[in-house]
Amino acid sequence: MRNLLEFLIKYNYWLLFVLLEVVSMLLLFRYNSYQGSVYFTSANVVAGKVYEWRAEATKFFKMSQVNEQLTKRNLLLEQQVKSLSAQLAYVRDTDYVERTCADVVQNYKLIPAKVISNSLDKADNLITIDKGIADGVHTDMGVVCGSGIVGVVYQSSQHYSVVIPVLNSKSNISVMIAKRGYFGSLHWTGGAADKAYVDDVPRHARFALGDKIVTSGYSAIFPSGIAVGKVLHVFNSSDGLSFRVQIQLATDFGNLRDVCVIDDVPMREQLDIMRAAQDSIKPR
Repeated sequence: MRNLLEFLIKYNYWLLFVLLEVVSMLLLFRYNSYQGSVYFTSANVVAGKVYEWRAEATKFFKMSQVNEQLTKRNLLLEQQVKSLSAQLAYVRDTDYVERTCADVVQNYKLIPAKVISNSLDKADNLITIDKGIADGVHTDMGVVCGSGIVGVVYQSSQHYSVVIPVLNSKSNISVMIAKRGYFGSLHWTGGAADKAYVDDVPRHARFALGDKIVTSGYSAIFPSGIAVGKVLHVFNSSDGLSFRVQIQLATDFGNLRDVCVIDDVPMREQLDIMRAAQDSIKPR
């Protein structure tokens, strides 16, 4: 306290001068309109600059928080881009398959039908459709949908038919690797309803993952070129003499509603000839 008193006594003239200056400035700017307007204008400029500096300082100190938010936003956008890219790739792939199937069967008579019964969890799954002999559906006719192959008609009554789909252990359809020409037999061994195997692919065959698998046209049931799926993995056969190819099926059997039965007279005639030839060479 004593030091403070000594400081005030020592600098009392300066303190009195500063006090009088402050009082005079207040009186000047408060009771004179011109000087008051100049002061407030200058004060606004100074205040604006002060606010601007404060905003810049706040922005700087919040930079880490902003960067964190931007990082999270970028991660979210990357996930959205990946999701949209996957959807776009799926749509493009589906469009390709549908165009392929439509182009292949456009010259054939098609009998539209609806699936009224379907199974996926058995070793020998069967599909029932609402078309039969009265509609022109007969045994050994091929059945397709918008995305690819479905199966072969097994039995027909007047108004209904049973189809052996690809998802059946007794299904055996000749297929080939599109644009490569190598062929094999399509089999399903149970398990996932979206995967099957192509057996007996030659060891010298050259192909890549993602290559399209289509019908070969050798069975006299399906024309050549109907989509079956695409290559997922390649294995050696049990005897090591050929490849066994796992494929992703083009047809979604879990969401199968509308199908078409291929009715082609030349194909049926070819099938009849093949059966007659097989019967003629059987031992008696």
